[in-house]
Amino acid sequence: MKTQGRKNVHGKGGVRFHTGWDQGRQNANLRNLTTQLIIAGHLTTTFSTAKQIQRFVERMVTYAKQGDIAARREAAKFVREQIVDPVSKQDAVQKLFAVYGPKFQNRNGGYTRVLRLGNRRGDNAPVALITFVD
Repeated sequence: MKTQGRKNVHGKGGVRFHTGWDQGRQNANLRNLTTQLIIAGHLTTTFSTAKQIQRFVERMVTYAKQGDIAARREAAKFVREQIVDPVSKQDAVQKLFAVYGPKFQNRNGGYTRVLRLGNRRGDNAPVALITFVD
């Protein structure tokens, strides 16, 4: 007997990231990649992952533009505590609020761009570069 239509689709809305991982591993990966993008300024990954990261980075930069203590705490809940500069002991949240907040103060959204780079050798996955807009 053939199934008719889509079955078992409740709770599947907005899913772009089919990794086979559970939600915790997926969120941990997105947090790590978001933190690395804030630290390095650019990141090369698959296209679907770059689009997922873009959502979180845009939200973090919006928090950085607000600049108050509540926004800093919201950003610190998501961004990892990794040291950016060992000399000044600046971590990723401090860099977010010191560099990207003032940089995008007069811009209403669209803080990052995703550029397609072609397909990856080996598994032919579409690869993209995600960077901050200048």
